[in-house]
Amino acid sequence: MEIIKVIPRGFCKGVVRAINIAKQTRDEYPEKNIYILGMLVHNKYVIEALEQYGIKTIENKAKSRLELLDDIPDGVVIFTAHGIHELVKEKALSKGLICVDASCLDVLRTQDMVKKHIQQGYKILYIGKKNHPEASAVCDYNSNIHLIEKETDIHELPHYDKVFVTNQTTMSASDVYELFNITKNKYPNSIISDEICNATSTRQQAIRQLENIDAFIVVGDSSSNNANRLAQIAAENNIKQVYLIDDVNDLSIESIKQLDRVAITAGASTPTYLINQVIHALETNDSTHQEIDIKKIL
Repeated sequence: MEIIKVIPRGFCKGVVRAINIAKQTRDEYPEKNIYILGMLVHNKYVIEALEQYGIKTIENKAKSRLELLDDIPDGVVIFTAHGIHELVKEKALSKGLICVDASCLDVLRTQDMVKKHIQQGYKILYIGKKNHPEASAVCDYNSNIHLIEKETDIHELPHYDKVFVTNQTTMSASDVYELFNITKNKYPNSIISDEICNATSTRQQAIRQLENIDAFIVVGDSSSNNANRLAQIAAENNIKQVYLIDDVNDLSIESIKQLDRVAITAGASTPTYLINQVIHALETNDSTHQEIDIKKIL
C-alpha cells in the first residue's frame, strides 16, 4: 500500500497562536482561575491537554457565548480562535473578568471588514454555518447581517441597494463561490470579499489535485468544520472510501490494507502527535489499540 501524506496538514498558524496565547496566559496569571469560552479550537484532545495546564473549557452547545459567561464567576476568560462578538466582550468586562482574545487574525480581519461596511450603510450577506462560533461572532444581534447557508437564503431576501458579501474562513471554496455567483445575479452591484483563509484553501486545493486515490483519511475532530470540509471535498473528488477519524484508534486497517493508494491529511486544529500515530499505524499495518498520551498533544 502506497501512503500519500498530503501537504499541508495539521495545525494552522491561527491554531498555534491560540494555543500559545492560552499557555502564556497561564504563565501570566499562575494563581487565577482561567476559563476558555467555548472550545479554543475544535479538537477534544487539545481541550483535554489545556486542562493539564489548569485551563478549563466552558462549553454547552445549547448556550450562546453570551449565556456561557454566566458560568464563569471570576478570574480570566480566553476568547477562542473563532472570534467573539462585542456584546460578549462587554459583558465579560462588566463581570470584572480579565479578557484575553485568542481570535485568529484572519477572522478578526473579516470582522473588521463587516463593521466597516455596516458603518457605510451596507447590508451584509455572510456565508457560514449556523451556530458555528465564527459565524455567531459576526452575525448575532445585528439585523443588518444575514447568515447565508444555502441558495434559498439569498432568494428570500428583499432588494437592497448596497450589499457586501463575505464568508466564514473555514468553508468549502466551491460552496462559497457558488453562493457568491448566486448573490451577484441577484445583487449585480454587490461587493464580494472571499475570506477563505490560506490554511483552508491550500488544504482543500491539495485534495482536489489528488488522482487515483483508493481511500482518503482525514484526522480531525468531528466538531471541526474545516476537517469535515476536507472529507467532503475528498468525496466530491470521486474518492470512494473517505474516513474522518478522531485518532488512530478509529482507524480500520482491515478496510484499507488491500488497497493500492491511501492518502492522509488532517484538519487545521489536529495535533501533529495524533497525525503521526495514524501514519505510523498505516506504515506498519498495526491495528492494535494505542494509548493517547495527552502530555504529547501540545
